[in-house]
Amino acid sequence: MNRKEAARLTAQENTLYKLGFTASEAESLRRISMTLRRWHELECGIDGGGQVSISVERDENEKPFKRIQYPTRAGYVDRRYPIADRESGALRRLSAIMAARNARNWHPLMPQPLSHYVQSDPRGPALYILRPGDIPAGEDVGSYYSRGVCVY
Repeated sequence: MNRKEAARLTAQENTLYKLGFTASEAESLRRISMTLRRWHELECGIDGGGQVSISVERDENEKPFKRIQYPTRAGYVDRRYPIADRESGALRRLSAIMAARNARNWHPLMPQPLSHYVQSDPRGPALYILRPGDIPAGEDVGSYYSRGVCVY
């Protein structure tokens, strides 16, 4: 980690502390964001070098599988292997952290709790913490989520 990355990480942690998250919750939010981003990368598919394609897909029962496709002399190989559902676990932990923070920091002057938005495009951060007033009334959160606090 270089100096610039350390400064960015410190600024992010300080912002989360000011919003009422504990140190362990801030670290957990960062890890959740990294897990979700990696999951979204796999959902889009990655190039395993050359002609190999690796992706994560769900079957009709919503069970995740890792799908690996590549050509051979005998034909095209398409294999599926069951994998752990890291997305569901990360979303459960995220909901628990947000509920704990909102229960601990409720204040009559700020009756609206914090919320979160998970952005599934792997080209950027996966998690945003939304404060009251970040999203204009009646507007779609998908259009204004970047006004929130980005968690890398």
